[in-house]
Amino acid sequence: MNVFGKLFKISIFGESHGNSVGIVIDGCPAGIPLQQSDFEADFSRRKSGAPGTTPRTEPDIPHIMSGVFNERTTGAPVMIQFENTNTRSRDYSQLKDIPRPGHADFTAQQKFGGYQDYRGGGHFSGRLTLGLVAAGVLAKKIIAPATVKATILEVGGSQDIEAALDKAISAKDSIGGIVECTIDQVPAGLGEPFFDSVEAVISHMIFSIPAIKGIEFGSGFRAARMTGSEHNDNIVSTDGRTETNHAGGINGGISNGNEICFRVAVKPTSSTHQAQRTMNMRTGKMEDLSIEGRHDTCITLRVPVVVEAAAAIVMADFMLQAQEVKRVF
Repeated sequence: MNVFGKLFKISIFGESHGNSVGIVIDGCPAGIPLQQSDFEADFSRRKSGAPGTTPRTEPDIPHIMSGVFNERTTGAPVMIQFENTNTRSRDYSQLKDIPRPGHADFTAQQKFGGYQDYRGGGHFSGRLTLGLVAAGVLAKKIIAPATVKATILEVGGSQDIEAALDKAISAKDSIGGIVECTIDQVPAGLGEPFFDSVEAVISHMIFSIPAIKGIEFGSGFRAARMTGSEHNDNIVSTDGRTETNHAGGINGGISNGNEICFRVAVKPTSSTHQAQRTMNMRTGKMEDLSIEGRHDTCITLRVPVVVEAAAAIVMADFMLQAQEVKRVF
Protein backbone atom coordinates (compact mmCIF):
# COMPACT_ATOMS: atom_id res chain seq x y z
CA MET A 1 0.00 0.00 0.00
CA ASN A 2 2.22 2.82 1.25
CA VAL A 3 5.52 0.89 1.33
CA PHE A 4 7.99 0.42 -1.51
CA GLY A 5 11.29 -1.46 -1.81
CA LYS A 6 13.02 -4.68 -0.79
CA LEU A 7 16.14 -3.56 1.07
CA PHE A 8 15.93 0.23 0.73
CA LYS A 9 12.32 0.57 1.88
CA ILE A 10 10.29 3.74 2.05
CA SER A 11 6.96 4.30 3.77
CA ILE A 12 5.06 7.49 2.97
CA PHE A 13 2.58 9.15 5.32
CA GLY A 14 0.37 12.22 5.76
CA GLU A 15 -2.35 14.21 4.00
CA SER A 16 -2.28 17.49 2.13
CA HIS A 17 -4.11 19.44 4.85
CA GLY A 18 -3.23 17.24 7.83
CA ASN A 19 -0.71 18.19 10.49
CA SER A 20 2.25 16.88 8.53
CA VAL A 21 3.56 14.71 5.71
CA GLY A 22 6.73 12.67 5.61
CA ILE A 23 8.68 9.54 4.90
CA VAL A 24 10.24 6.65 6.80
CA ILE A 25 13.31 5.12 5.16
CA ASP A 26 14.31 1.66 6.36
CA GLY A 27 17.39 -0.22 5.20
CA CYS A 28 19.55 2.87 4.80
CA PRO A 29 23.21 1.94 5.36
CA ALA A 30 24.93 3.44 8.39
CA GLY A 31 27.51 6.19 8.06
CA ILE A 32 25.99 8.28 5.26
CA PRO A 33 26.40 12.02 5.95
CA LEU A 34 23.05 13.80 6.27
CA GLN A 35 22.00 17.21 7.56
CA GLN A 36 19.19 19.67 6.90
CA SER A 37 21.16 21.65 4.33
CA ASP A 38 21.52 18.54 2.13
CA PHE A 39 17.84 18.83 1.19
CA GLU A 40 17.84 22.47 0.13
CA ALA A 41 18.85 22.12 -3.52
CA ASP A 42 16.25 19.47 -4.42
CA PHE A 43 13.51 21.03 -2.29
CA SER A 44 14.00 24.38 -4.02
CA ARG A 45 13.38 22.68 -7.39
CA ARG A 46 10.09 21.23 -6.13
CA LYS A 47 8.88 24.46 -4.49
CA SER A 48 5.94 26.43 -5.78
CA GLY A 49 5.66 30.17 -6.32
CA ALA A 50 7.08 30.50 -9.83
CA PRO A 51 4.75 31.40 -12.75
CA GLY A 52 2.58 28.41 -13.61
CA THR A 53 2.78 26.87 -10.12
CA THR A 54 0.43 27.03 -7.16
CA PRO A 55 0.63 30.08 -4.89
CA ARG A 56 0.51 27.74 -1.87
CA THR A 57 3.98 27.89 -0.36
CA GLU A 58 5.31 25.90 2.58
CA PRO A 59 8.66 26.22 4.38
CA ASP A 60 9.31 22.48 3.84
CA ILE A 61 11.77 22.30 6.73
CA PRO A 62 12.87 18.66 7.13
CA HIS A 63 12.61 17.50 10.73
CA ILE A 64 14.88 14.45 10.99
CA MET A 65 13.17 12.55 13.79
CA SER A 66 15.27 9.37 13.91
CA GLY A 67 18.05 7.40 12.26
CA VAL A 68 20.66 10.18 12.20
CA PHE A 69 23.23 10.92 14.91
CA ASN A 70 26.12 13.37 14.68
CA GLU A 71 25.04 14.10 11.07
CA ARG A 72 25.48 10.47 9.99
CA THR A 73 22.89 7.76 9.40
CA THR A 74 22.90 5.15 12.14
CA GLY A 75 21.46 2.17 10.27
CA ALA A 76 18.12 2.58 12.07
CA PRO A 77 15.03 3.77 10.18
CA VAL A 78 15.27 7.41 9.12
CA MET A 79 12.08 9.35 9.70
CA ILE A 80 11.73 12.79 8.09
CA GLN A 81 8.66 14.90 8.84
CA PHE A 82 7.33 18.15 7.36
CA GLU A 83 4.70 20.38 8.92
CA ASN A 84 1.77 21.68 6.88
CA THR A 85 1.42 25.35 7.75
CA ASN A 86 -0.32 27.02 4.78
CA THR A 87 -3.67 25.30 4.31
CA ARG A 88 -7.10 26.67 3.31
CA SER A 89 -9.37 23.72 3.96
CA ARG A 90 -12.58 25.72 3.46
CA ASP A 91 -11.93 25.59 -0.30
CA TYR A 92 -12.71 21.86 -0.25
CA SER A 93 -15.84 21.67 1.93
CA GLN A 94 -18.19 20.94 -0.98
CA LEU A 95 -16.16 17.97 -2.23
CA LYS A 96 -17.88 15.59 0.18
CA ASP A 97 -20.85 15.56 -2.17
CA ILE A 98 -19.47 16.94 -5.45
CA PRO A 99 -16.37 15.07 -6.71
CA ARG A 100 -14.00 16.99 -8.97
CA PRO A 101 -13.49 15.59 -12.49
CA GLY A 102 -10.02 14.13 -12.93
CA HIS A 103 -9.33 13.87 -9.19
CA ALA A 104 -9.47 10.94 -6.78
CA ASP A 105 -12.47 12.34 -4.90
CA PHE A 106 -14.94 9.76 -6.25
CA THR A 107 -12.61 6.74 -6.12
CA ALA A 108 -11.42 7.61 -2.60
CA GLN A 109 -15.04 7.81 -1.49
CA GLN A 110 -15.74 4.37 -2.97
CA LYS A 111 -12.65 2.79 -1.41
CA PHE A 112 -12.71 4.38 2.04
CA GLY A 113 -16.43 4.88 2.53
CA GLY A 114 -16.33 8.57 3.37
CA TYR A 115 -13.67 8.34 6.08
CA GLN A 116 -10.94 9.73 3.84
CA ASP A 117 -9.49 13.21 4.36
CA TYR A 118 -10.81 15.00 1.26
CA ARG A 119 -9.11 18.36 1.95
CA GLY A 120 -6.65 19.22 -0.79
CA GLY A 121 -6.77 15.68 -2.13
CA GLY A 122 -5.79 14.20 1.24
CA HIS A 123 -3.43 11.24 0.93
CA PHE A 124 -3.70 11.40 -2.88
CA SER A 125 -2.15 14.88 -3.03
CA GLY A 126 1.06 15.82 -4.81
CA ARG A 127 2.06 17.35 -1.47
CA LEU A 128 3.19 13.88 -0.42
CA THR A 129 5.89 13.84 -3.11
CA LEU A 130 7.94 15.97 -0.71
CA GLY A 131 8.69 12.76 1.18
CA LEU A 132 9.80 11.05 -2.02
CA VAL A 133 12.20 13.90 -2.77
CA ALA A 134 13.60 13.62 0.76
CA ALA A 135 14.20 9.88 0.31
CA GLY A 136 15.75 10.65 -3.07
CA VAL A 137 18.35 12.89 -1.42
CA LEU A 138 19.55 9.89 0.59
CA ALA A 139 19.25 7.52 -2.36
CA LYS A 140 21.43 9.76 -4.55
CA LYS A 141 24.17 9.54 -1.93
CA ILE A 142 23.93 5.74 -1.89
CA ILE A 143 24.15 5.27 -5.67
CA ALA A 144 27.09 7.64 -6.26
CA PRO A 145 29.03 7.82 -8.54
CA ALA A 146 25.87 7.02 -10.55
CA THR A 147 23.89 10.20 -11.19
CA VAL A 148 20.25 10.95 -12.04
CA LYS A 149 19.09 13.91 -14.11
CA ALA A 150 15.56 14.81 -15.22
CA THR A 151 14.61 17.66 -17.55
CA ILE A 152 11.45 19.00 -19.15
CA LEU A 153 11.22 18.30 -22.89
CA GLU A 154 7.94 20.08 -23.53
CA VAL A 155 4.78 21.44 -21.91
CA GLY A 156 1.40 21.81 -23.56
CA GLY A 157 2.80 20.16 -26.68
CA SER A 158 5.44 22.86 -27.14
CA GLN A 159 9.15 23.14 -26.46
CA ASP A 160 8.64 26.85 -25.86
CA ILE A 161 7.79 26.48 -22.19
CA GLU A 162 7.28 30.16 -21.42
CA ALA A 163 4.92 30.71 -24.37
CA ALA A 164 2.91 27.58 -23.53
CA LEU A 165 2.53 28.72 -19.92
CA ASP A 166 1.44 32.21 -20.93
CA LYS A 167 -1.21 30.73 -23.22
CA ALA A 168 -2.55 28.42 -20.52
CA ILE A 169 -2.61 31.16 -17.89
CA SER A 170 -4.49 33.46 -20.26
CA ALA A 171 -7.01 30.71 -20.99
CA LYS A 172 -7.36 29.98 -17.26
CA ASP A 173 -6.70 26.32 -17.99
CA SER A 174 -3.96 23.79 -17.25
CA ILE A 175 -1.43 21.89 -19.38
CA GLY A 176 0.70 18.77 -19.07
CA GLY A 177 4.13 17.91 -20.35
CA ILE A 178 6.91 15.39 -20.96
CA VAL A 179 9.91 14.86 -18.69
CA GLU A 180 13.02 12.87 -19.63
CA CYS A 181 15.20 11.17 -17.03
CA THR A 182 18.68 9.72 -17.50
CA ILE A 183 20.70 7.63 -15.04
CA ASP A 184 24.42 7.63 -15.79
CA GLN A 185 27.25 5.33 -14.62
CA VAL A 186 24.87 2.49 -13.78
CA PRO A 187 26.68 -0.82 -13.31
CA ALA A 188 25.66 -3.69 -15.57
CA GLY A 189 23.72 -6.56 -14.03
CA LEU A 190 21.08 -4.80 -11.93
CA GLY A 191 17.51 -6.07 -12.02
CA GLU A 192 15.78 -9.39 -12.51
CA PRO A 193 14.01 -10.89 -15.54
CA PHE A 194 10.24 -10.51 -15.78
CA PHE A 195 8.51 -9.21 -12.63
CA ASP A 196 11.42 -7.31 -11.09
CA SER A 197 12.99 -6.04 -14.30
CA VAL A 198 14.55 -2.59 -14.19
CA GLU A 199 11.73 -1.25 -16.38
CA ALA A 200 9.06 -2.89 -14.23
CA VAL A 201 10.34 -1.55 -10.92
CA ILE A 202 11.07 1.95 -12.24
CA SER A 203 7.60 2.05 -13.79
CA HIS A 204 6.03 0.86 -10.54
CA MET A 205 7.74 3.68 -8.66
CA ILE A 206 7.14 6.34 -11.31
CA PHE A 207 3.40 5.66 -11.39
CA SER A 208 3.26 6.34 -7.66
CA ILE A 209 3.84 10.01 -8.55
CA PRO A 210 0.46 11.77 -8.95
CA ALA A 211 -0.30 12.98 -12.51
CA ILE A 212 2.00 10.51 -14.33
CA LYS A 213 0.06 8.86 -17.18
CA GLY A 214 2.73 7.19 -19.32
CA ILE A 215 6.34 6.01 -19.49
CA GLU A 216 8.69 4.80 -22.22
CA PHE A 217 12.30 3.58 -22.18
CA GLY A 218 14.93 4.23 -24.81
CA SER A 219 13.29 4.61 -28.21
CA GLY A 220 9.97 3.77 -26.54
CA PHE A 221 6.96 3.78 -28.83
CA ARG A 222 9.18 4.72 -31.80
CA ALA A 223 10.49 1.15 -31.64
CA ALA A 224 7.20 -0.07 -33.10
CA ARG A 225 8.04 1.78 -36.33
CA MET A 226 11.68 0.62 -36.55
CA THR A 227 13.20 -2.52 -37.98
CA GLY A 228 15.21 -4.90 -35.83
CA SER A 229 18.47 -3.88 -37.50
CA GLU A 230 17.67 -0.22 -36.76
CA HIS A 231 16.64 -0.78 -33.17
CA ASN A 232 19.42 -3.14 -32.09
CA ASP A 233 22.32 -1.41 -30.31
CA ASN A 234 25.70 -2.54 -31.63
CA ILE A 235 28.09 -3.45 -28.80
CA VAL A 236 31.37 -1.61 -29.34
CA SER A 237 33.44 -2.49 -26.26
CA THR A 238 34.01 -5.35 -23.82
CA ASP A 239 32.30 -3.42 -21.02
CA GLY A 240 29.04 -3.49 -22.98
CA ARG A 241 29.08 0.08 -24.29
CA THR A 242 26.84 0.40 -27.33
CA GLU A 243 26.88 2.53 -30.46
CA THR A 244 23.28 3.66 -29.94
CA ASN A 245 20.93 3.37 -26.97
CA HIS A 246 17.51 2.44 -28.33
CA ALA A 247 17.18 -0.08 -25.47
CA GLY A 248 17.49 2.71 -22.90
CA GLY A 249 20.29 0.97 -21.05
CA ILE A 250 18.31 -2.20 -20.34
CA ASN A 251 18.28 -5.63 -22.00
CA GLY A 252 16.20 -8.54 -20.71
CA GLY A 253 15.13 -6.41 -17.78
CA ILE A 254 18.74 -6.01 -16.62
CA SER A 255 20.93 -2.92 -16.81
CA ASN A 256 23.55 -3.26 -19.56
CA GLY A 257 26.00 -0.61 -18.33
CA ASN A 258 24.85 2.13 -20.69
CA GLU A 259 22.87 5.18 -19.67
CA ILE A 260 19.34 4.32 -18.54
CA CYS A 261 16.94 6.68 -20.28
CA PHE A 262 13.18 7.02 -19.94
CA ARG A 263 10.47 9.62 -20.49
CA VAL A 264 7.22 10.22 -18.63
CA ALA A 265 3.96 11.89 -19.62
CA VAL A 266 2.47 14.26 -17.06
CA LYS A 267 -1.23 15.03 -17.36
CA PRO A 268 -2.66 18.54 -17.10
CA THR A 269 -3.51 19.57 -13.55
CA SER A 270 -7.07 18.36 -12.95
CA SER A 271 -8.10 21.53 -11.10
CA THR A 272 -8.59 24.49 -13.40
CA HIS A 273 -10.47 27.78 -13.27
CA GLN A 274 -12.74 26.51 -16.03
CA ALA A 275 -16.25 25.52 -14.95
CA GLN A 276 -16.77 21.76 -15.30
CA ARG A 277 -19.75 19.41 -15.16
CA THR A 278 -19.98 16.74 -12.49
CA MET A 279 -22.47 14.75 -10.44
CA ASN A 280 -23.82 15.95 -7.12
CA MET A 281 -23.85 12.67 -5.20
CA ARG A 282 -26.35 13.98 -2.68
CA THR A 283 -28.99 15.19 -5.15
CA GLY A 284 -28.19 12.78 -8.00
CA LYS A 285 -28.14 15.65 -10.50
CA MET A 286 -25.45 17.06 -12.77
CA GLU A 287 -24.27 20.57 -11.99
CA ASP A 288 -21.54 23.06 -12.79
CA LEU A 289 -18.47 23.02 -10.58
CA SER A 290 -16.06 25.91 -10.27
CA ILE A 291 -13.01 24.76 -8.37
CA GLU A 292 -11.65 27.13 -5.78
CA GLY A 293 -8.28 26.83 -4.07
CA ARG A 294 -4.69 27.19 -5.22
CA HIS A 295 -3.45 25.01 -8.04
CA ASP A 296 -0.64 24.59 -10.54
CA THR A 297 -1.27 25.66 -14.12
CA CYS A 298 1.42 23.14 -15.11
CA ILE A 299 2.43 20.54 -12.54
CA THR A 300 5.14 19.37 -14.96
CA LEU A 301 7.32 22.29 -13.84
CA ARG A 302 7.78 20.68 -10.42
CA VAL A 303 7.95 17.05 -11.53
CA PRO A 304 11.61 16.59 -12.68
CA VAL A 305 13.12 16.47 -9.19
CA VAL A 306 10.40 14.03 -8.08
CA VAL A 307 11.17 11.74 -11.04
CA GLU A 308 14.87 11.94 -10.16
CA ALA A 309 14.11 10.94 -6.58
CA ALA A 310 11.93 8.02 -7.69
CA ALA A 311 14.63 6.74 -10.05
CA ALA A 312 17.35 7.12 -7.40
CA ILE A 313 15.25 5.20 -4.85
CA VAL A 314 14.88 2.30 -7.29
CA MET A 315 18.58 2.31 -8.12
CA ALA A 316 19.53 2.39 -4.44
CA ASP A 317 17.37 -0.65 -3.78
CA PHE A 318 18.82 -2.53 -6.77
CA MET A 319 22.40 -1.69 -5.81
CA LEU A 320 21.93 -2.77 -2.20
CA GLN A 321 20.40 -6.03 -3.44
CA ALA A 322 23.44 -6.56 -5.68
CA GLN A 323 25.77 -5.99 -2.72
CA GLU A 324 23.78 -8.52 -0.70
CA VAL A 325 24.21 -11.14 -3.43
CA LYS A 326 27.99 -10.51 -3.51
CA ARG A 327 28.19 -11.04 0.25
CA VAL A 328 26.40 -14.37 -0.09
CA PHE A 329 28.91 -15.58 -2.66
